[in-house]
Amino acid sequence: MPAFTFEKISPPARRAPAATTPKKPRGLISQMIDRIAERRARRVLQGERAMRRDEKPAE
Repeated sequence: MPAFTFEKISPPARRAPAATTPKKPRGLISQMIDRIAERRARRVLQGERAMRRDEKPAE
């Protein structure tokens, strides 16, 4: 006979989605990184557009 037994624990019941909790405001560093990344992405897109304009087919 075992000295102890394990009790099976059932998972908690599902509740409504936690969307009702307000989101925590983002930190200052996160906001700065987002701004830098957005500017870099815009710059890359503008560079690609400029290259496409320069590569017009020669006649």
